[in-house]
Amino acid sequence: MAAVNNINEMEIFVRVVQAKSFSAAARALDLSPSAVSKQIGRLEDRLGARLLNRTTRQLSLTEVGQAFYQRAERIIADIAEAEQAVGDLHASPRGLLRVNAPVAFGRLHMAPLLPKFLESYPEISVELTVNDRFVDLIEEGMDLALRIGELADSSLIAKRLAPNHRVVCAAPAYLSARGTPRLPADLQQHNCMTYTFRTNRHDWRLEKDGVAESVTVSGNLETNYAEVLMAAALAGSGIVLLPLWLAGPQLTSGELVEVLPDWQAQDSAIYAVYPHARHLSPKVRVFVDFLTDEVGHLAQCWERQPTAARSAKHSAA
Repeated sequence: MAAVNNINEMEIFVRVVQAKSFSAAARALDLSPSAVSKQIGRLEDRLGARLLNRTTRQLSLTEVGQAFYQRAERIIADIAEAEQAVGDLHASPRGLLRVNAPVAFGRLHMAPLLPKFLESYPEISVELTVNDRFVDLIEEGMDLALRIGELADSSLIAKRLAPNHRVVCAAPAYLSARGTPRLPADLQQHNCMTYTFRTNRHDWRLEKDGVAESVTVSGNLETNYAEVLMAAALAGSGIVLLPLWLAGPQLTSGELVEVLPDWQAQDSAIYAVYPHARHLSPKVRVFVDFLTDEVGHLAQCWERQPTAARSAKHSAA
């Protein structure tokens, strides 16, 4: 509070000197002349020096007052400039935008989208970091992060961008060698490779006709990198649970085959999360709007491709 009072006193002093009158400064500040006089007196008492020579006809600066005024005027001007800068940033999207995304999603989907965003907003620059660990946005100075899956309770604001549908899948070579599961319980007899960042990664929950069934799986590979799982599945090493945004093209091409197609994995979502919604900066706001449109459109493509492949498979059967 003392610092705020000091700034107020300093601003009043600067206004008095510029107006060369207590009453004129009071009118500009919407204060009474007595209030202005009291603030100047308080400032002089705190500094232990007289700043103004007062007569009934005019005001003049003392030597100390002149030195103090030169510095005070700069400080008040810097504060006004800082406030203007904040206003400018909130009026127009600009500045550095720091974004975090999961590695595979960042490589496959964020990287191709960024040039379009940067072309639309030339005064914004983006610093994109990709990793599959939990990032503390506040501690690490991030403006926004993309998160996939179920969100833990937090003070972060979350904007749902798209569904995150996942499928149980494997390479045809693996299924030919080991057999194709017919029921969720059959997965217990297979090499099911898992993603370490998922909670309850060994508990796969599947649903059919509104009935849910959980099966505990195990396998010889666990990894914190989703594309490692897909590479292992493509090599015929085992069965995996992968999102359509990652495995959609391989399911369409037939390199991977959906296992238990009548059973649906528990859905989650793709979110943009950011520290707060009040006074949201324009750069974050326009990026969230951009992601809502673009990721939403991409999700429609992810959904269509595997569905078409699945329909073709069933028709052939």
